[in-house]
Amino acid sequence: MEKYVNLKVADGTDMEAYTAIPADALGRNAPGLILLQEAFGVNHHIRDVADRFALQGYVVIAPELYHRTAPPYFEGDYTNFETIKPHASAMTIKDNEADLKAAHHWLRHYELVNPENIFSIGYCMGGRISFLANTCLPLSAGVSYYSGNIAQVAERAASVSGRHLFFWGGLDKHIGQDQIDTVIKSMDAAGKDYINVKISYADHGFNCDERASYNEKAAKEAWALTLAFFKNNTV
Repeated sequence: MEKYVNLKVADGTDMEAYTAIPADALGRNAPGLILLQEAFGVNHHIRDVADRFALQGYVVIAPELYHRTAPPYFEGDYTNFETIKPHASAMTIKDNEADLKAAHHWLRHYELVNPENIFSIGYCMGGRISFLANTCLPLSAGVSYYSGNIAQVAERAASVSGRHLFFWGGLDKHIGQDQIDTVIKSMDAAGKDYINVKISYADHGFNCDERASYNEKAAKEAWALTLAFFKNNTV
């Protein structure tokens, strides 16, 4: 578990977080990235995504958002939602904010990170929390992939600090157009900059190569746009 760090959260809890560090990073020049898990935990897929971003030069931290109810290194079962439901339903916005601030604090003080270039990205449940991060942290930009229940935090659009990139799957039966419209209308009303991408041929979870809904073409296209988006918002 040498890639994990233990973070002290403001509410007194301890949180494990997976980290991925670029091998060639020097000085305080690397951008930082808070990577937010799917509903299934900081599992093999999320750790793999963190490692992929590290290869692109990002110092990545992926906090275990279920740390209040699940044991360290918890991983849910993609084929059995019931394994993660108690943990997902127990989370609160207040808890999420505390966890995000702890992860952000670690990045800001890490010896390789330029604190002016910190981003967030999240998938599924983590997409909603990445949007939340962009409303409660001074981020350069944020990205959300197929964000479940994002309408819960859409009214916070006025507090968004950096540009935001949204990805949705046109075949996604879990997220209706009404949810997409809610957050985009809130961004428009707040006058915030964003990119909104709906991939017509992709389903929910299209980025995860460990799920049946994986779509290689959509994942590669979204990856390329994500990297370009982060680069364009780096100072």
